[in-house]
Amino acid sequence: MCSNMTRRKKQKLNSEFFKGNSEVSSSWNTADSATRHEVQKDSTAGMQNAEILAYMENILEKLNNLTELINTLTNTVEGLKADNKRYWKHFNELEQRTGVIEEEQAKDKKHIVALDAKITSPVQKLDDQENRARRNNLRILGFPEQIEQGKPIQFLQEALPKILELEDGIQLELERAHRTLAPRPGTDQRPHPFIVKFLRYQTKEMIIRKAREKGPLNWEGNKILIFPDLSKELQEKRRGFLEVKKQLRDRGIRYGLFYPAVFKVTWERKDYSYNSPKEVQAFL
Repeated sequence: MCSNMTRRKKQKLNSEFFKGNSEVSSSWNTADSATRHEVQKDSTAGMQNAEILAYMENILEKLNNLTELINTLTNTVEGLKADNKRYWKHFNELEQRTGVIEEEQAKDKKHIVALDAKITSPVQKLDDQENRARRNNLRILGFPEQIEQGKPIQFLQEALPKILELEDGIQLELERAHRTLAPRPGTDQRPHPFIVKFLRYQTKEMIIRKAREKGPLNWEGNKILIFPDLSKELQEKRRGFLEVKKQLRDRGIRYGLFYPAVFKVTWERKDYSYNSPKEVQAFL
Protein backbone atom coordinates (compact mmCIF):
# COMPACT_ATOMS: atom_id res chain seq x y z
CA MET A 1 0.00 0.00 0.00
CA CYS A 2 2.82 2.22 0.79
CA SER A 3 4.41 1.49 -2.54
CA ASN A 4 1.19 2.42 -4.40
CA MET A 5 1.07 5.78 -2.73
CA THR A 6 4.72 6.36 -3.62
CA ARG A 7 4.03 5.47 -7.30
CA ARG A 8 1.08 7.88 -7.51
CA LYS A 9 3.21 10.71 -6.11
CA LYS A 10 5.90 10.07 -8.72
CA GLN A 11 3.32 10.10 -11.50
CA LYS A 12 1.88 13.33 -10.22
CA LEU A 13 5.33 14.91 -10.02
CA ASN A 14 6.12 13.79 -13.58
CA SER A 15 2.83 15.13 -14.84
CA GLU A 16 3.37 18.48 -13.20
CA PHE A 17 6.94 18.56 -14.56
CA PHE A 18 5.91 17.91 -18.10
CA LYS A 19 3.02 20.33 -17.77
CA GLY A 20 5.40 22.96 -16.55
CA ASN A 21 7.82 22.31 -19.41
CA SER A 22 4.96 22.53 -21.90
CA GLU A 23 3.86 25.88 -20.52
CA VAL A 24 7.45 27.15 -20.60
CA SER A 25 7.84 25.94 -24.19
CA SER A 26 4.56 27.57 -25.19
CA SER A 27 5.63 30.81 -23.55
CA TRP A 28 8.92 30.71 -25.43
CA ASN A 29 7.12 30.13 -28.71
CA THR A 30 4.70 33.01 -28.07
CA ALA A 31 7.55 35.33 -27.18
CA ASP A 32 9.47 34.37 -30.32
CA SER A 33 6.44 34.97 -32.55
CA ALA A 34 5.82 38.36 -31.00
CA THR A 35 9.46 39.24 -31.54
CA ARG A 36 9.35 38.22 -35.18
CA HIS A 37 6.16 40.20 -35.62
CA GLU A 38 7.72 43.27 -34.08
CA VAL A 39 10.79 42.91 -36.30
CA GLN A 40 8.62 42.47 -39.35
CA LYS A 41 6.50 45.45 -38.30
CA ASP A 42 9.59 47.57 -37.80
CA SER A 43 10.88 46.51 -41.24
CA THR A 44 7.55 47.36 -42.89
CA ALA A 45 7.44 50.69 -41.10
CA GLY A 46 10.98 51.42 -42.29
CA MET A 47 10.03 50.66 -45.90
CA GLN A 48 6.92 52.85 -45.65
CA ASN A 49 8.94 55.71 -44.18
CA ALA A 50 11.44 55.47 -47.07
CA GLU A 51 8.62 55.54 -49.61
CA ILE A 52 6.99 58.49 -47.90
CA LEU A 53 10.31 60.29 -47.80
CA ALA A 54 10.90 59.65 -51.50
CA TYR A 55 7.36 60.75 -52.33
CA MET A 56 7.78 63.93 -50.32
CA GLU A 57 11.10 64.62 -52.02
CA ASN A 58 9.37 64.16 -55.39
CA ILE A 59 6.60 66.56 -54.36
CA LEU A 60 9.18 69.10 -53.17
CA GLU A 61 10.99 68.82 -56.49
CA LYS A 62 7.74 69.38 -58.40
CA LEU A 63 6.88 72.32 -56.15
CA ASN A 64 10.30 73.81 -56.84
CA ASN A 65 9.77 73.37 -60.57
CA LEU A 66 6.31 74.87 -60.30
CA THR A 67 7.71 77.80 -58.36
CA GLU A 68 10.32 78.40 -61.04
CA LEU A 69 7.62 78.22 -63.71
CA ILE A 70 5.44 80.65 -61.79
CA ASN A 71 8.39 83.01 -61.44
CA THR A 72 9.03 82.77 -65.16
CA LEU A 73 5.38 83.41 -65.95
CA THR A 74 5.34 86.31 -63.52
CA ASN A 75 8.34 87.86 -65.22
CA THR A 76 6.72 87.31 -68.60
CA VAL A 77 3.47 88.89 -67.44
CA GLU A 78 5.36 91.85 -66.04
CA GLY A 79 7.14 92.22 -69.37
CA LEU A 80 3.82 92.04 -71.20
CA LYS A 81 2.38 94.64 -68.87
CA ALA A 82 5.31 96.93 -69.62
CA ASP A 83 4.92 96.33 -73.37
CA ASN A 84 1.18 96.87 -73.14
CA LYS A 85 1.69 100.11 -71.28
CA ARG A 86 4.16 101.24 -73.91
CA TYR A 87 1.76 100.26 -76.72
CA TRP A 88 -1.10 102.11 -75.09
CA LYS A 89 1.10 105.17 -74.84
CA HIS A 90 1.90 104.94 -78.55
CA PHE A 91 -1.76 104.29 -79.33
CA ASN A 92 -2.85 107.38 -77.42
CA GLU A 93 -0.22 109.43 -79.24
CA LEU A 94 -1.42 108.08 -82.58
CA GLU A 95 -5.03 108.76 -81.62
CA GLN A 96 -4.16 112.34 -80.78
CA ARG A 97 -2.27 112.74 -84.04
CA THR A 98 -5.17 111.19 -85.94
CA GLY A 99 -7.54 113.62 -84.31
CA VAL A 100 -5.34 116.52 -85.34
CA ILE A 101 -5.11 115.18 -88.90
CA GLU A 102 -8.88 114.71 -89.10
CA GLU A 103 -9.41 118.28 -87.92
CA GLU A 104 -6.95 119.51 -90.54
CA GLN A 105 -8.67 117.40 -93.20
CA ALA A 106 -12.05 118.83 -92.21
CA LYS A 107 -10.64 122.33 -92.54
CA ASP A 108 -9.06 121.44 -95.89
CA LYS A 109 -12.35 119.95 -97.08
CA LYS A 110 -14.21 123.13 -96.20
CA HIS A 111 -11.51 125.13 -97.92
CA ILE A 112 -11.73 122.93 -101.03
CA VAL A 113 -15.52 123.25 -101.09
CA ALA A 114 -15.17 127.01 -100.88
CA LEU A 115 -12.58 126.98 -103.67
CA ASP A 116 -14.81 124.74 -105.79
CA ALA A 117 -17.65 127.18 -105.32
CA LYS A 118 -15.38 130.03 -106.39
CA ILE A 119 -14.01 128.09 -109.35
CA THR A 120 -17.34 126.65 -110.50
CA SER A 121 -18.83 130.03 -111.28
CA PRO A 122 -15.94 131.24 -113.51
CA VAL A 123 -15.78 127.85 -115.23
CA GLN A 124 -19.50 127.96 -115.93
CA LYS A 125 -19.13 131.49 -117.25
CA LEU A 126 -16.26 130.46 -119.51
CA ASP A 127 -18.21 127.47 -120.78
CA ASP A 128 -21.22 129.68 -121.43
CA GLN A 129 -19.03 132.19 -123.30
CA GLU A 130 -17.52 129.37 -125.36
CA ASN A 131 -20.95 128.05 -126.31
CA ARG A 132 -22.19 131.54 -127.10
CA ALA A 133 -19.21 131.96 -129.38
CA ARG A 134 -20.37 128.77 -131.10
CA ARG A 135 -24.02 129.74 -131.25
CA ASN A 136 -23.87 130.13 -135.07
CA ASN A 137 -21.96 126.85 -135.52
CA LEU A 138 -23.10 123.43 -136.69
CA ARG A 139 -21.30 120.11 -136.65
CA ILE A 140 -22.01 118.05 -139.78
CA LEU A 141 -21.02 114.39 -139.93
CA GLY A 142 -21.01 111.82 -142.72
CA PHE A 143 -19.36 113.45 -145.72
CA PRO A 144 -16.43 111.36 -147.02
CA GLU A 145 -12.89 112.65 -146.53
CA GLN A 146 -11.53 114.98 -149.21
CA ILE A 147 -14.92 115.19 -150.93
CA GLU A 148 -14.77 118.99 -150.61
CA GLN A 149 -11.48 119.11 -152.58
CA GLY A 150 -10.11 121.92 -150.44
CA LYS A 151 -13.20 124.12 -150.85
CA PRO A 152 -15.45 123.28 -147.84
CA ILE A 153 -17.59 126.46 -148.00
CA GLN A 154 -18.43 126.05 -151.69
CA PHE A 155 -19.08 122.34 -151.26
CA LEU A 156 -21.49 122.82 -148.34
CA GLN A 157 -23.31 125.70 -150.00
CA GLU A 158 -24.09 123.32 -152.85
CA ALA A 159 -24.69 120.10 -150.88
CA LEU A 160 -26.83 121.28 -147.95
CA PRO A 161 -29.69 122.81 -149.99
CA LYS A 162 -29.96 119.56 -151.98
CA ILE A 163 -29.94 117.37 -148.87
CA LEU A 164 -32.47 119.53 -147.00
CA GLU A 165 -34.51 120.27 -150.12
CA LEU A 166 -34.40 124.00 -149.49
CA GLU A 167 -36.35 126.38 -151.69
CA ASP A 168 -34.64 127.77 -154.75
CA GLY A 169 -32.93 131.05 -154.24
CA ILE A 170 -31.92 130.47 -150.59
CA GLN A 171 -28.27 131.37 -150.27
CA LEU A 172 -26.41 129.86 -147.30
CA GLU A 173 -23.97 132.47 -146.06
CA LEU A 174 -21.08 130.73 -144.32
CA GLU A 175 -18.42 132.62 -142.42
CA ARG A 176 -16.09 129.60 -142.34
CA ALA A 177 -16.05 125.82 -142.60
CA HIS A 178 -13.36 123.23 -141.87
CA ARG A 179 -12.83 119.66 -140.76
CA THR A 180 -12.06 118.98 -137.10
CA LEU A 181 -8.34 118.98 -136.36
CA ALA A 182 -7.07 115.40 -136.03
CA PRO A 183 -4.97 112.91 -137.99
CA ARG A 184 -6.61 111.74 -141.19
CA PRO A 185 -8.74 108.64 -140.48
CA GLY A 186 -8.27 105.33 -142.27
CA THR A 187 -10.60 104.00 -144.92
CA ASP A 188 -12.48 101.92 -142.31
CA GLN A 189 -12.81 104.82 -139.87
CA ARG A 190 -15.48 107.49 -139.55
CA PRO A 191 -14.58 110.67 -141.50
CA HIS A 192 -13.93 113.91 -139.64
CA PRO A 193 -17.00 116.12 -139.21
CA PHE A 194 -17.29 119.62 -140.63
CA ILE A 195 -17.43 122.57 -138.25
CA VAL A 196 -19.51 125.23 -139.99
CA LYS A 197 -20.06 128.79 -138.79
CA PHE A 198 -23.00 130.57 -140.40
CA LEU A 199 -22.98 134.30 -140.81
CA ARG A 200 -26.42 134.61 -139.24
CA TYR A 201 -27.90 132.74 -136.25
CA GLN A 202 -31.28 132.53 -137.99
CA THR A 203 -29.73 130.59 -140.87
CA LYS A 204 -28.22 128.06 -138.50
CA GLU A 205 -31.56 127.60 -136.71
CA MET A 206 -33.31 127.15 -140.08
CA ILE A 207 -30.85 124.37 -141.02
CA ILE A 208 -31.46 122.60 -137.69
CA ARG A 209 -35.22 122.88 -138.09
CA LYS A 210 -35.19 121.57 -141.66
CA ALA A 211 -33.01 118.64 -140.66
CA ARG A 212 -35.45 117.68 -137.90
CA GLU A 213 -38.44 117.99 -140.22
CA LYS A 214 -36.90 115.92 -142.98
CA GLY A 215 -35.71 113.12 -140.74
CA PRO A 216 -32.81 110.86 -141.82
CA LEU A 217 -30.53 112.66 -144.28
CA ASN A 218 -28.64 110.99 -147.10
CA TRP A 219 -26.04 112.21 -149.60
CA GLU A 220 -24.92 109.83 -152.33
CA GLY A 221 -25.40 106.82 -150.08
CA ASN A 222 -23.81 108.45 -146.99
CA LYS A 223 -25.83 109.08 -143.84
CA ILE A 224 -25.55 112.74 -142.86
CA LEU A 225 -26.02 113.98 -139.28
CA ILE A 226 -26.32 117.62 -138.21
CA PHE A 227 -25.81 118.76 -134.60
CA PRO A 228 -25.22 122.06 -132.77
CA ASP A 229 -21.52 122.69 -132.16
CA LEU A 230 -21.25 122.71 -128.38
CA SER A 231 -18.42 122.56 -125.85
CA LYS A 232 -17.35 119.16 -124.55
CA GLU A 233 -18.79 119.82 -121.09
CA LEU A 234 -22.16 120.81 -122.48
CA GLN A 235 -22.21 117.84 -124.85
CA GLU A 236 -21.67 115.50 -121.89
CA LYS A 237 -24.43 117.20 -119.97
CA ARG A 238 -26.88 116.90 -122.88
CA ARG A 239 -25.80 113.30 -123.54
CA GLY A 240 -27.00 112.43 -120.04
CA PHE A 241 -30.61 112.75 -121.27
CA LEU A 242 -30.29 109.94 -123.84
CA GLU A 243 -31.88 107.29 -121.61
CA VAL A 244 -34.89 109.41 -120.64
CA LYS A 245 -35.35 110.34 -124.30
CA LYS A 246 -35.69 106.66 -125.16
CA GLN A 247 -38.18 106.10 -122.35
CA LEU A 248 -40.29 109.06 -123.46
CA ARG A 249 -40.27 107.90 -127.08
CA ASP A 250 -41.40 104.43 -126.00
CA ARG A 251 -44.30 106.02 -124.11
CA GLY A 252 -45.19 108.40 -126.91
CA ILE A 253 -44.58 111.52 -124.81
CA ARG A 254 -43.34 114.68 -126.52
CA TYR A 255 -40.08 116.23 -125.35
CA GLY A 256 -37.38 118.65 -126.42
CA LEU A 257 -33.83 119.54 -125.40
CA PHE A 258 -33.14 123.26 -125.49
CA TYR A 259 -30.03 125.36 -125.04
CA PRO A 260 -27.99 124.98 -122.99
CA ALA A 261 -29.32 121.74 -121.44
CA VAL A 262 -32.95 122.35 -120.54
CA PHE A 263 -35.18 119.32 -121.07
CA LYS A 264 -38.84 120.07 -121.70
CA VAL A 265 -41.67 117.53 -121.56
CA THR A 266 -45.19 118.12 -122.86
CA TRP A 267 -47.80 116.17 -120.92
CA GLU A 268 -51.56 116.73 -121.00
CA ARG A 269 -51.09 120.06 -122.83
CA LYS A 270 -48.67 121.33 -120.21
CA ASP A 271 -44.93 121.93 -120.54
CA TYR A 272 -42.53 120.87 -117.79
CA SER A 273 -38.86 121.92 -117.69
CA TYR A 274 -36.03 119.91 -116.08
CA ASN A 275 -32.33 120.56 -115.66
CA SER A 276 -31.12 117.00 -115.02
CA PRO A 277 -31.98 113.43 -116.03
CA LYS A 278 -32.82 112.62 -112.39
CA GLU A 279 -35.59 115.22 -112.43
CA VAL A 280 -37.03 113.68 -115.60
CA GLN A 281 -36.83 110.19 -114.04
CA ALA A 282 -38.82 111.49 -111.06
CA PHE A 283 -41.47 112.71 -113.50
CA LEU A 284 -41.60 109.27 -115.14
